[in-house]
Amino acid sequence: MVIHVGVVGSGESDPATDGIAERIGRELAEAGAVLVCGGLGGVMEAACRGAAGAGGLTIGLLPGVERDSGNRWLSVAIPTGLGELRNGLVVRASEVLIAIGGEYGTLSEVAFALKLGRPVVGVQTWHLTRPDGATDTGLVVSNTEDAVAVALDLVRS
Repeated sequence: MVIHVGVVGSGESDPATDGIAERIGRELAEAGAVLVCGGLGGVMEAACRGAAGAGGLTIGLLPGVERDSGNRWLSVAIPTGLGELRNGLVVRASEVLIAIGGEYGTLSEVAFALKLGRPVVGVQTWHLTRPDGATDTGLVVSNTEDAVAVALDLVRS
């Protein structure tokens, strides 16, 4: 069974999160997983670069209508024309989500995943608290070394 892993995070490049994303992308490819993302820069590009460097398959669900607007490390670029609404497609196309750092778009993807019952592994990302004060939202915060193993184990179990 091929596992599709959504990797989400800021579209703005940041050396700290880009390094994490590239390592996670490489580890996903080495584990035989397919990387699904929003197809643009920052965390998405770094994860794709890591996966592509290890011979992995990368799929980008782009917000616009231009296929060539995706990062150069994509194996498959799918223009959706949906803008930020494509975040829901990234989650739907993934069995598990790895959130790395991130802005409000990342938060929306985490929320979609939790709503759909998809497991989420967070690395230096949002910590969520429900209005009643409960913090058990299904978000698993992990270190970089464990992120891929935890994500794949959550799908397999």
